[in-house]
Amino acid sequence: MDDVGRRLRDSFARQSMMQTLGAEMVAAEKGRVVIAAPIADHVLQQQGAAHAGLAFSIGDSAAGYSALSVMDEGFEVVTVEMKINLLAPAVGERLVAEGRVIRPGRRIVAVAADVWAESGTGRKHVAALMGTMVPVEP
Repeated sequence: MDDVGRRLRDSFARQSMMQTLGAEMVAAEKGRVVIAAPIADHVLQQQGAAHAGLAFSIGDSAAGYSALSVMDEGFEVVTVEMKINLLAPAVGERLVAEGRVIRPGRRIVAVAADVWAESGTGRKHVAALMGTMVPVEP
């Protein structure tokens, strides 16, 4: 694992929200991060699909960590704006958020994430996020 991947995974391990959701960082490289979480009973909405809050949480984190991956070591990142489009009910075994940097900058980083519901029968695109991250000096 390279230094960027190690730095991102170390930071991710400190996020208690991701631990609560059972999320894991499954890929981390410069400009791209993938986070997955099971669609468990405690994250369902009333109709049996994963709650949009799960899709938003892992999508925001995947996008945020993709932004952090292009920043100098020692910086952190915060979300200042994030939009989500819900495309389909999130039904399956797990959600997978693929975050990426659209445009890195010194003051802001434009990011996006796609969230997929995976099951034994395939994969369905369930949400698309777009947002802005800001570097924070320690």
